[in-house]
Amino acid sequence: MNNPQSVIQFTQLDWIIIAMSIVVSFLPALFFFKRAGSSTSEFFTSGRAAPWWLVGISMVATTFSTDTPNLVTNLVRQGGVSANWLWWSFLLTGMLTVFLYAGLWRRSGVLTDLEFYEIRYSGRGAKALRAFRAIFLGLFFNCVIIAAVNLSAAKIGNVLLGWPMEQTLFICSVMTIFFASVSGLWGVLVTDTLQFGITMTGTFAMAYFAVQQPEVGGLAGLMTRIPAQKLALLPDFGDWPTTVSVLVLPLTVLWWSVWYPGSEPGGGSYIAQRMLSARSERDSITGTLLFQVLHYALRPWPWILVALASTLVYPHLADIQAAYPYVDTKLIGDDIAYPAMMRFLPAGFLGFVVAGTLAAYRSTVETHLNWGTSYLVHDFYRRFLRPGRSERHYVLMGRCVTAGLMIVAAGTTYALGTAKEAFNLILSIGAGTGLLYLMRWYWWRITAWSEISAMVSSFLVALGFFIARKAGHVIPETTSLLITVAVTTVIWVAVTYWGPRTDEGVLERFYALTRPSGPGWEPVRVKSQGAPGADPLGQALLAWVLGCTCIYAALFGTGSWLYGRMPQFYVCLVVCLTSGLGTWRGLRAYRTRQ
Repeated sequence: MNNPQSVIQFTQLDWIIIAMSIVVSFLPALFFFKRAGSSTSEFFTSGRAAPWWLVGISMVATTFSTDTPNLVTNLVRQGGVSANWLWWSFLLTGMLTVFLYAGLWRRSGVLTDLEFYEIRYSGRGAKALRAFRAIFLGLFFNCVIIAAVNLSAAKIGNVLLGWPMEQTLFICSVMTIFFASVSGLWGVLVTDTLQFGITMTGTFAMAYFAVQQPEVGGLAGLMTRIPAQKLALLPDFGDWPTTVSVLVLPLTVLWWSVWYPGSEPGGGSYIAQRMLSARSERDSITGTLLFQVLHYALRPWPWILVALASTLVYPHLADIQAAYPYVDTKLIGDDIAYPAMMRFLPAGFLGFVVAGTLAAYRSTVETHLNWGTSYLVHDFYRRFLRPGRSERHYVLMGRCVTAGLMIVAAGTTYALGTAKEAFNLILSIGAGTGLLYLMRWYWWRITAWSEISAMVSSFLVALGFFIARKAGHVIPETTSLLITVAVTTVIWVAVTYWGPRTDEGVLERFYALTRPSGPGWEPVRVKSQGAPGADPLGQALLAWVLGCTCIYAALFGTGSWLYGRMPQFYVCLVVCLTSGLGTWRGLRAYRTRQ
């Protein structure tokens, strides 16, 4: 029921559309209930039978949540379009995963990416690492991510309905706990596909009506009324500190050094879960490539248009507060401008956009609940506390842990302030670990103790900076990030060289199973008289470069077309088609080798 002060009025049609979308999205949960409960393989990896298109769409649906458009709006309002390089740079990581890591993950045959540790490493270190990451990622880190999504949902609920945070969190928690605990990964994958269609349609509708507002004056008005520097795809190189923080650092350090969910160097978390659920190695690679295309080339511009329009409609945060006097002042920030623009949606479209927003929220949270539960149940409870129980017992525990995770995450929500603050916190916690996750597949010397030292040092340094900022100390994000990366890297490299080594037998078995390319495994390959690496490293790196070029050209070509800069558009189109053809040939060559 609407708050009587609310400027957003829902019609009966809007509520019907929202209700129908909820009912439709719950059908897969009921359909897959029995199958999900048959085994942990079905519950956590869909029986390793998912086709490439389902894998790719599920990946992109999961990374699109309520906090994503809020974050983009936050970035654009504060730093212009070029501020998006903070996450555009992660394409380098994602495309590297496609051609260098997706096949390796699928070949490993593990149920979760944490199971990887006991086939790659040896001794107590491997067991300790698996147990530690199960708790650290499955509980702590996962709850921070869900809390960030919850925070954005709470802000949207407060703007649209006047609901306090407690009410939004309660309703959303009940909904997601039921679905995630009932359906397993199969239900999540299928629902992701349905929700992605609803979400993207609502996103494009949102962008269309945002630019039609009188303060904006359509696309032409947007281009003339917004300062040129705010529209620029690259930062002002005359402002060197800003250029370093939003462009130079992301492209030179951030993408390979930071562990961020959905953009992990070398793949991991729910991205690895999707790759492991694919029915073949080929489906794993193609699905991951589809994810990169949809994530970076299709989705950003509708969000950016809404964010730019919001700077004309609500130039200052006080304007948002004046338009929504009932909104909790603690929730007011630049990120709230995105849901504030929903007031201009006509009847029917408002319901569709809200349904899409709810779908985006559920898609992400349900994935994180399933992923986090897989760590806590399969990699910790089953492995270390209660081995040898029946499959139904572990599935039941999975459903109970799912509920517990959501409750903890709801409580964590109160510790966060804005989408950008949550984004920076997650980046800082994983800073310095990324290079290790890239190298562990291609360098035999990396050990379990390398990973443990990297995680502990990164977390402690990031926590120190977080506490210092909460105490009122002003510390630039660039400074804290670089210090965290430097300290963490020095520590894990030192431990790699001077710490305990992995048993030779374990290394030989791992190489025989996954067959990574490059010189990093040459001593193991020669000693074990193993076959050469499965994927020529030079061809894979070329395909990586071409793939990144293709998607960046598509991203900037779309921007040039929207800006009315046709010469740049045609150049980007030619580059996109040429590099896209090279990428496709690289993918076909890989398929031929399979």
